[in-house]
Amino acid sequence: MVGQVTPGTSGRSWPVSRAAACLLAGLLITLAALAHGEARAEGQSMPPVLIEEPASGFALFGPGAEDRLPTHIGTMAADAVIANATVGLSRPPGAIPVIHTEGTLPGRGIREISGRAREDFPISLSLGLAYRLTGERRYAERAEVYLMAWAETYRWSFNPIDETGFDTLIMTTDLVSDALTPDGKTRIDAFWRALAIGYLDAMDGTPINAGTNWQSHRIKLATLAAYRIGDPALIDRARAAYRRHVSNNVLADGTVHDFHERDAIHYVTYNLDPLMTAALAARVHGEDWFGWRNPAGAGARDAVSWLLPYADGRLTHQEFVNSRIKFDADRARAGQPGYAGMWDRAGAVNTLGIASLLEPEFCDPYAALKRATGRPAAVWIDWLGPASANLAVCTPPNRT
Repeated sequence: MVGQVTPGTSGRSWPVSRAAACLLAGLLITLAALAHGEARAEGQSMPPVLIEEPASGFALFGPGAEDRLPTHIGTMAADAVIANATVGLSRPPGAIPVIHTEGTLPGRGIREISGRAREDFPISLSLGLAYRLTGERRYAERAEVYLMAWAETYRWSFNPIDETGFDTLIMTTDLVSDALTPDGKTRIDAFWRALAIGYLDAMDGTPINAGTNWQSHRIKLATLAAYRIGDPALIDRARAAYRRHVSNNVLADGTVHDFHERDAIHYVTYNLDPLMTAALAARVHGEDWFGWRNPAGAGARDAVSWLLPYADGRLTHQEFVNSRIKFDADRARAGQPGYAGMWDRAGAVNTLGIASLLEPEFCDPYAALKRATGRPAAVWIDWLGPASANLAVCTPPNRT
């Protein structure tokens, strides 16, 4: 059994006759079938059965993380997280007013400055995870220092390529939320509210590259921030933006717009990873965005299925040969890895890891890809499933 999501039970029994029970069961099945047919007709897949009713006010790591994450203590991954967090206890935050790397080549000043500032992101997440692993408040207190530094310093540019890494700080906020000072929580959540509103407003207009991976990153950031602050109106807007993008971005055969524009599997995964991260946030709150299909009959799940033959090595692809984007050729000439030659299927490890949390069918391909490439996924991907409601859990438990 690769993965299973089971519903919770109340343990309550009722004295109902066999005939009445059969009649009631038949009625419920009929009503469910009718509802399912109506939902499919509208392009909406049915939501998953809930393991438990999720609380509000978090993006990905909700109630339960404090109980389940400590089971990783003693693993190599946990040791690495705690070591990284320990560095963060004495290292000062490096927040800057604006990050900019999009469209720049290595060696440019702002790119290097931004790269150094972004080192805060994995350290912050390690602090949050270390707090949940060990229960030691010093990690949470230091994480708040990092979060407050960014909330007080950074000014949103609403360039989703530059800002996509802020998802890590949203996860950090989830992990340390119960330990934040009242003032810190207010100011940090105001920071996330501004992020959600800004990107949702942009998507309601005509932002640059609205049919590409840029929009996937916008949707990821807006969705995580909206769920983080628990605002139903913003969540509704994020859901609508997701569906609009899937309708524009995923073709009937499961290919995505970026593949045809860039002629690169690299940009398939770069499009799908943020889109599925938004779907993860929806799933832990009881909604199935991953299975939603557009009027052409395709959705994010179908795009992952299209990717599988490349990820498992049955198909190969020479990258960027027919890209329409000049900057891709510039990066190849500059010697940036991955912008010429055969696609390295290790680049799909995170993609299949996220997909396996949304659909157990992807558990086996994910495990096989990790074995074949020796590439681990981001640690939060392997730890999120057991720590959150409504996600698939691949078995046997991953102990990396």
